[in-house]
Amino acid sequence: MSTAMPFDAGTTLLSDVTAAVRTAGRTLLDRHTPHARGVSLDEVVAEIHANDDAVLDVLREPLLRARPGSRWAEDELAGGALPPGEWWVVDPAEGNINHVHGMEEWAVTATLVRDNRPVLTVVHLPLNGDTYTAVAGGGAHLNGRALKVSAKTDLGAALSGTGQARPGEDERTYRRIGDSVTAMLLSGLVVRVSVPATMQLIHVAAGRTDAFWQFSDVRSGLVAGALLVSEAGGTVTDLAGEPWSTAGRDFLAAAPGIHAAALKVLSPLA
Repeated sequence: MSTAMPFDAGTTLLSDVTAAVRTAGRTLLDRHTPHARGVSLDEVVAEIHANDDAVLDVLREPLLRARPGSRWAEDELAGGALPPGEWWVVDPAEGNINHVHGMEEWAVTATLVRDNRPVLTVVHLPLNGDTYTAVAGGGAHLNGRALKVSAKTDLGAALSGTGQARPGEDERTYRRIGDSVTAMLLSGLVVRVSVPATMQLIHVAAGRTDAFWQFSDVRSGLVAGALLVSEAGGTVTDLAGEPWSTAGRDFLAAAPGIHAAALKVLSPLA
């Protein structure tokens, strides 16, 4: 992914979005328990929806107010291109399945997408207070400190990751995930398979891990991490090696020194 030109966020937009996302994060934090909630599938799904509804109630209006004329992408599990213009792509509980099972890998994310390119993002982790931000052309930051991707050049030394984007993917997607994990285990050092995508992509942006790929196009799980990785100096493409956008069907974000090698392993499976 590359951004055609820097995004002028003005003097207050990033701070307004950050404040809104942190406030929403407190709502989600108040709902967190150290134990799993729900036993049956219906009960788990109900908990997930309750989390989403509670956070959206405090997040939607501040974001729309912060960027007059922007619109709201309603379906957080949707993929594909958006109509022209500026859209808020939000995951009120990124890693919701982890949250309702009492685990720690979850966040609140809000990304402004202009003409199918993410241009501003905030990812807040309420449990530890960390906030990741990026503005197109302005770099990526963790709590105000600049982020930089890994300097690795050997795929054999790489820690990489993947995961599913949504429940109920088709069988072909599941088989591609399994085949790609095998291929990367043969070529790399360690492969993590987990959800959600954003929680893996912040590690790529911070240089803690070296690559992340996904075969699904759920935009809410990719736009924030795509901008963070790109602004931290990483390379973000589809599995054909073309610049990624929300219209892409698959996704690879990697340190530039291993991107070509990872693409060579993964592209035959796309």
